[in-house]
Amino acid sequence: MFLHELTRKGRPNDIAIVDHGRRFTYDEFAAKIRNCRNKLFAAGVRLGDRVGLFSRNSAEFIFAYLGIVSLGAIVVPINFQLKSREIAYIIKDAGIQHMIIYEKLDLDKSLAMLGCDTKILYHDIVPFMEDDPSVPVAPNLMPTFEETSPAVLIYTSGTTGLPKGAVLSHRNLVSNAEQMTWMGCKREHVVLCVLPMYHAFGWTCSVIYPFFCGASVVVLDAFTPKETIETIRSEKVTDMYVVPSICSLLTKLATAEDMKTLRLVVSGGTTLPLKIEEDFIAKFGVSICEGYGLSEASPVVTMNPAGREKIGSIGPVIPGIQWRLVDGEGNDVHLGETGELIIKGPNVMLGYWNLPDATEEALRGGWLHTGDVARADEDGYIFIVDRLKDMIISMGENIYPREVEELIYQFPGIYEAAVVGVEDKLRGQAGVCFYALQDGVTDFKVRELKKFLQQNLALYKIPREFYELDELPRTSTGKIAKRVILENYMKEKAAKKAAK
Repeated sequence: MFLHELTRKGRPNDIAIVDHGRRFTYDEFAAKIRNCRNKLFAAGVRLGDRVGLFSRNSAEFIFAYLGIVSLGAIVVPINFQLKSREIAYIIKDAGIQHMIIYEKLDLDKSLAMLGCDTKILYHDIVPFMEDDPSVPVAPNLMPTFEETSPAVLIYTSGTTGLPKGAVLSHRNLVSNAEQMTWMGCKREHVVLCVLPMYHAFGWTCSVIYPFFCGASVVVLDAFTPKETIETIRSEKVTDMYVVPSICSLLTKLATAEDMKTLRLVVSGGTTLPLKIEEDFIAKFGVSICEGYGLSEASPVVTMNPAGREKIGSIGPVIPGIQWRLVDGEGNDVHLGETGELIIKGPNVMLGYWNLPDATEEALRGGWLHTGDVARADEDGYIFIVDRLKDMIISMGENIYPREVEELIYQFPGIYEAAVVGVEDKLRGQAGVCFYALQDGVTDFKVRELKKFLQQNLALYKIPREFYELDELPRTSTGKIAKRVILENYMKEKAAKKAAK
């Protein structure tokens, strides 16, 4: 099945999309995709061309995305929060010549600095979806076009270097939606899409999967607590895919009455702290099904089945995916031991765009190497320990920041926390803790936090330094931006050293 054929999964007159009061049936949805398709073809877009999509969440984003891929072209969703230099890099790397945009972009200078002289054709996203009888009908895809053909380039966040474009096929994305069916979405359900659509988690879970089930998608262009709570109430939202920070804010600001229509809440994108999960369940009586994935896997790999959740676990691997936990030599570890999670399945990417060496490294041995350290229990539920690259090695001992962070979250007054590794002349590396306090906390004492950690952790795991911040910086998808925290820390240290 091709992505653009998802409109066939819903009944023609059922509501497919709700966007700030606008409602589109599945029939109207299909018509909008055809409008976009015809205009793109008339503008010169052909099979295999890469088309940039730069927009906030909207019904038009969905129409444009599926209109692009219906031509056999490749959509490149771009984070609308990126700066001109970052956008220009993606345009050059992907070889984009057409951009569908929601606001004007001036990229000439940034493109020139990268040595890219390609003339970009910009198309305004809203009028591009409107019907125009004067535009010829685009031809159908050739019968030889396959579901394994590339559909999208998802650019990774680039936390360890320049961003890489993960190439996902129609089959990758549709397979991943089908693999999620144990989450129980049905035609009558209403799914909230508040996570950014340019991100694989928001797109697959909050858009593709509901359409695969013939359900309705309610679109919000950003998360604001008041609007989100009002939308959940007014649209009688049943299913919601979010990140932990959203769960925390809803617990703080929503009432049980506000959340009474929810049947399914799934958290992903980053680690769900136990304290946030427990508080949400206690207030609303709705469990959070934590899941796990990565862009290279379309993205869902594991998910706690509704009604069979294990708190603290990311759940079992979803159907159709093979998995292993391996040591540094590639050997399977014993039950209960930690190892790198590696997977294979129809949802795993084709590779990285124009990066054969990086592709070979990520997919070595025919398995996608996630870079995440995990353990599994006897029921097949997986527990993420930490990122391999986040691991701190102090005096030869491995320290997993997540373990320390989970404990810090349990200390009264802590709102959020992050532990990062820094160089240490004596130990090689040491942990540094950054934290923010809950509103209204005035009697917090770092020495009490240290004492609490000393009572519950080996001494080598306790952070060397503690810093309070008003709030921890986050990425566009809600993850705590550890790289930004570390960069700011290093700059401050360098400035203090220079001032002496």
